[in-house]
Amino acid sequence: MPAPIRLRELIRTIRTARTQAEEREMIQKECAAIRSSFREEDNTYRCRNVAKLLYMHMLGYPAHFGQLECLKLIASQKFTDKRIGYLGAMLLLDERQDVHLLMTNCIKNDLNHSTQYVQGLALCTLGCMGSSEMCRDLAGEVEKLLKTSNSYLRKKAALCAVHVIRKVPELMEMFLPATKNLLNEKNHGVLHTSVVLLTEMCERSPDMLAHFRKLVPQLVRILKNLIMSGYSPEHDVSGISDPFLQVRILRLLRILGRNDDDSSEAMNDILAQVATNTETSKNVGNAILYETVLTIMDIKSESGLRVLAINILGRFLLNNDKNIRYVALTSLLKTVQTDHNAVQRHRSTIVDCLKDLDVSIKRRAMELSFALVNGNNVRGMMKELLYFLDSCEPEFKADCASGIFLAAEKYAPSKRWHIDTIMRVLTTAGSYVRDDAVPNLIQLITNSVEMHAYTVQRLYKAILGDYSQQPLVQVASWCIGEYGDLLVSGQCEEEEPIQVTEDEVLDILESILISNMSASVTRGYALTAIMKLSTRFTCTVNRIKKVVSIYGSSIDVELQQRAVEYNALFKKYDHMRPALLERMPVMEKVTTNGPTEIVQTNGETEPAVLETKPPPSGLQPGSQANDLLDLLGGSDITPVIPTVPTSKPASAGGELLDLLGDLNLTGSPVPAPAPQISQPPFLLDGLPSQPLFNDIAAGIPSITAYNKNGLKIDFTFERSNTNPSVTVITIQASNSTELDMTDFVFQAAVPKAGIRERDGLLKLEMC
Repeated sequence: MPAPIRLRELIRTIRTARTQAEEREMIQKECAAIRSSFREEDNTYRCRNVAKLLYMHMLGYPAHFGQLECLKLIASQKFTDKRIGYLGAMLLLDERQDVHLLMTNCIKNDLNHSTQYVQGLALCTLGCMGSSEMCRDLAGEVEKLLKTSNSYLRKKAALCAVHVIRKVPELMEMFLPATKNLLNEKNHGVLHTSVVLLTEMCERSPDMLAHFRKLVPQLVRILKNLIMSGYSPEHDVSGISDPFLQVRILRLLRILGRNDDDSSEAMNDILAQVATNTETSKNVGNAILYETVLTIMDIKSESGLRVLAINILGRFLLNNDKNIRYVALTSLLKTVQTDHNAVQRHRSTIVDCLKDLDVSIKRRAMELSFALVNGNNVRGMMKELLYFLDSCEPEFKADCASGIFLAAEKYAPSKRWHIDTIMRVLTTAGSYVRDDAVPNLIQLITNSVEMHAYTVQRLYKAILGDYSQQPLVQVASWCIGEYGDLLVSGQCEEEEPIQVTEDEVLDILESILISNMSASVTRGYALTAIMKLSTRFTCTVNRIKKVVSIYGSSIDVELQQRAVEYNALFKKYDHMRPALLERMPVMEKVTTNGPTEIVQTNGETEPAVLETKPPPSGLQPGSQANDLLDLLGGSDITPVIPTVPTSKPASAGGELLDLLGDLNLTGSPVPAPAPQISQPPFLLDGLPSQPLFNDIAAGIPSITAYNKNGLKIDFTFERSNTNPSVTVITIQASNSTELDMTDFVFQAAVPKAGIRERDGLLKLEMC
């Protein structure tokens, strides 16, 4: 058989291939020749063939058929064969394949070989791909080589011991005696590997960590010698003596000093010396400084040393290297919670990083900027972040908008500033905000009574001719529907008022309805706003009726249903329309513990549900229904219904018409009527004369709706004598305390689901 081509010739031939197919053809031809040589047990060229096979493996072609040939080369007595065999084993074998166990005896023999280079090959192979079984069998030989006087073998044995500990942690104590003496070695290679071994042992065992803390002075001395030593060509890198060893020692000191006062105290001086004397003009020095900063921030260091570390990170932010700026921002982000004031001093530099072209630096700078926001700098930081939101890439807008919302909610100096900030976000990145942004802003506006005129005017201006930001259009539609009368009257004192007519307001809402940019939800907001304006405007009611009737035949089911129900309000229940569409109350979630509880809201004192004001007088039953119906849906608002205290004769009452469903005011279960509805129920359906149920009221027992703090409220149900289709609910409130209740406010909410009254009428009376 002719001699196979050499490795260099194979490489040269493969490089001449013009296409991938031509290269594959060459590889397949050579692999066939190598297989033939393996089958003939040709020992002469086995080393050459395995070397070529390894090159093919590096190119991504299969070479598994050479695994056994690698084992044969390892068993050879020639060093060149062993070298290629061990290299092939490290590349082609791993612990998932049983073939690697066949090497155990060969590696053991080579670990005891008389030649250090053969021993080094065995140590490298065991440290690279040794399985737990191999490590357990050969740990004794590795431990012996750790104690040898040969520096070449000691450094390789130390790294091999690291692999053994990772595979079999219970063998850690075997290497403990030999590890202590490694730090006395003068050879930097041995020192480096011994520090790696110590780090691995300390990270895996708390007992080892406590044991090696007594080595801190020795490690400090080694680090000091590296800093103070003169020029050494063998270890010098850009004017710094062995930076790799310095970084490893600093990392080990960080582990040893964590949560330990004595160890931290012992290394404070050397850390300060490294931080002040290391040259920063080269990346080598920056790497050491970065590791020093991480060590200072992780141990119990002095406050002055921590400030020094943060100042180093601040200098990193001014570096032209993007990698250095990135690691500085990442480190400051980890530090800002513990040393907030020190990081604040670099706020301007951090904000400047928002303008960087690198997206990774931008994101880290944005996250750090939000972490720096507090009550003192919220105005300035929000100004910068809003500018960033306006100019950043789309992938940043969602996170930036969410961060601004959270910061504004937590640190807002005033309600006007809060509203302006949220509106600015919606104007700039409305399409990227989270889903709860719209209801949260609506609640904020509703609770800011003094800002209603200002807000509706700002929103009206914001959406003129631009409906691209749908969340902003939804909030504007809601506010115009609620406070359209304030917009038309021009009562805004916060800003120069604008002259807007009722027709102009309706024009913009109609344009929202017909705009191609408007989503179905937005059209629902606009239609409901138009309906609400029928009780706030006086000259455009007929126009509103016409608009509502047009959408009664809309192809959008939700829009059609709203329009049909609103038409029913105009035609059948026009007398109830003002009460149903009146202004929303303040949206507060209040838990009352007594009749005069005071609720703290944003630093302002506001009365709770049960107030101590004089009771209203002159209210006639049925004359006014002070319940609010959220026609937009989705808001759990508790309307306030004024009633009279039980200590006086009943002079006022509230009528509640259950047009939206269940009237289960107590939360207790109510017997359900027989299912006789064949078509889907609508929100505001007609009320025919035939009752859906006849004797439901007769079967409902009296219930106690509330009994707490001396106040008891009972509900009784009975059929009306004059109209059998009407069920009368009588509410009786009693005071069991010795004190007079001079003020009493009753609240009732219409649940979203429950009884849907189609043919019967529920009437609520107070006694």
